[in-house]
Amino acid sequence: MLEGMRITAQGVVHTAEPGSARAVACFPSLTVLPGGDLLAVYRAGLSKAASDSVIEIRRSADCGRTWTEPESPFQTVFGGVGGALQVVYVTVLAPDHLLACGLWVDLEAHPGKPLFNEATEGCLPMKILLADSRDRARTWSPWRELPVPAGVGPPSLTSPVARLGDGRLAVSIETNKNYDDASPWLQRVVHCYSYDDGRTWTPPHTVTADPSGRIFHWDQRLGVSPDGVVGAFSWTYDKPANRYLPIRRHLSHDHGATWITDVLPFADQPSHPAVLPSGRIVLAWVDRYQSRSIRARMAASIAAPFDPETEVVLYEAPGCANRTADTGELLADMSTWSFGLPYAEALPDGDAMVVYYAGAPDRMEIRWARLSL
Repeated sequence: MLEGMRITAQGVVHTAEPGSARAVACFPSLTVLPGGDLLAVYRAGLSKAASDSVIEIRRSADCGRTWTEPESPFQTVFGGVGGALQVVYVTVLAPDHLLACGLWVDLEAHPGKPLFNEATEGCLPMKILLADSRDRARTWSPWRELPVPAGVGPPSLTSPVARLGDGRLAVSIETNKNYDDASPWLQRVVHCYSYDDGRTWTPPHTVTADPSGRIFHWDQRLGVSPDGVVGAFSWTYDKPANRYLPIRRHLSHDHGATWITDVLPFADQPSHPAVLPSGRIVLAWVDRYQSRSIRARMAASIAAPFDPETEVVLYEAPGCANRTADTGELLADMSTWSFGLPYAEALPDGDAMVVYYAGAPDRMEIRWARLSL
């Protein structure tokens, strides 16, 4: 049995400023820069769905105890079209090379409409954008598009770009339907690969799909173990039953060519996994409809069981959310949830850190918790 985890420190990256353009912060990620500094990236706006929200970056040189004032380096106009950035992830490719990968939403195609169409289950046009930094995220190249074929539909970015054991880069993309498309939604997850550090990309390769359209694999998060095994963790949804299922773990021992799947004993939305040099892994998750909490467990490897004895509670929300809703209503609910989207990352000293958003619908902050293993 693994030794347990415990929370040894916690704090706030971004404090909500109610009534301002920085009242609601959400969708955080964490990157450890060469040298050990931390980079926290998140979205801030008047509301969770505000069209004028911006992506902010803060830095910490003391493992989260203090954070710099925010920077907003990323443009929201792309190709002359006004849009919004939902999320941006930063990956370290080399000591002097960072790659930002962002999900951009076109706000001009359907002016004033919400991200998801509750009636059709379609979504606004989206693009995956990339930018490079050679100065530790101080400045960035202009955005460029990662091309995906029309058959993918509006592509959702679900995880940062990952370096596979064979040297390739992989990006995980979730397929969607166009906004007014009322046809059945056959959701799948695809990966695109790059052999040249993100300059060019392969056509998409399907990783998970249910041809019947019953099971959806949402928000797939990638992790790569020191021995090259790839783990992908999916927020799993049974569409006919309108209910979330336990998280599914997909494992590949051949750098993404083939996959095997098992089911974890907890639900529902997984975090990006923190993979330590020892091979141990920390996974956080959100349980919205039962305990209304954010929790984390540890496993001895990316393919091993997550030991319940290691479980820690990172956040507990008030109230009860047990309910039944159809898929369109659940998608619309995404804009109102006031806690979630944890992101775990390994720290240079062997601990792990989880960042997540929490608060009230009109005031959400980005919080962090340090886990000693």
